[in-house]
Amino acid sequence: MEQGLVYIYSGDGHGKSPAALGRAVMTASLGKRVVIIQFLKGKGLADSALLSRLEPEIKIFSFAKMNKGFDELNQEEREDEIVNIKNGMHFAKKVLATGECDLLILDEVLGLINHGIITVDDLGRLLQMRNEGMDVILTGNSLNDEACKLADEVSRIESYQVG
Repeated sequence: MEQGLVYIYSGDGHGKSPAALGRAVMTASLGKRVVIIQFLKGKGLADSALLSRLEPEIKIFSFAKMNKGFDELNQEEREDEIVNIKNGMHFAKKVLATGECDLLILDEVLGLINHGIITVDDLGRLLQMRNEGMDVILTGNSLNDEACKLADEVSRIESYQVG
């Protein structure tokens, strides 16, 4: 079996996470397993009753304790959330190492680089842990050239003013 692919969905436009979620539904419809780990969005979709009904094919995790997004937190709250984010990254390592799924989505993981919580090298080492055949999707607003080198395919989603 060959190494899975790494996809990046990035840009200032809306729709990166929905695109990843669409890919998750398509993967699950083929009888494959998907794990989504969300970062920087507070509790995000992890509390969604609709999405919880997609289990066991699609499992969604958020290690955030706050209901607010990371950018809305004060400094003390951010420090607490960084501990939770690091727990989420450790969980991602476990998922990658054990081959628990066919598709792993690390939603807003690129934002962790922007906030200085992880480095591109940290992310690269994480991706090297994946089992054969496992695809990974990374999302986030901004992207640097070094992070692009981690991916097999990069999609940029941009907003345009109409009119």
